[in-house]
Amino acid sequence: MTALALRHRLPTMAYTRNFAEAGSLLAYGVDSRELCQRLTIFVHKILHGATPADLPIERVDKFPLVVNLKTASALGLTIPPALFFQADEVIR
Repeated sequence: MTALALRHRLPTMAYTRNFAEAGSLLAYGVDSRELCQRLTIFVHKILHGATPADLPIERVDKFPLVVNLKTASALGLTIPPALFFQADEVIR
């Protein structure tokens, strides 16, 4: 999908870092690796006898912003400094 968007010079935004690595201009959303790590903790607790209803509800409190400068350059876009400096990661 990102290749098609780049071919038509359309900037894309996604919800995980993987899409930014694949060519999306921006990614903003939960870190899927962190979610998987949290999931394994819950599975471990349940497999060791915890009742799912007794486990606490958790929410993600970090939403990393990833900027892909290679895609921005390919599209002829300049990333505003305010956005660039707020990025958690920049793909060069």
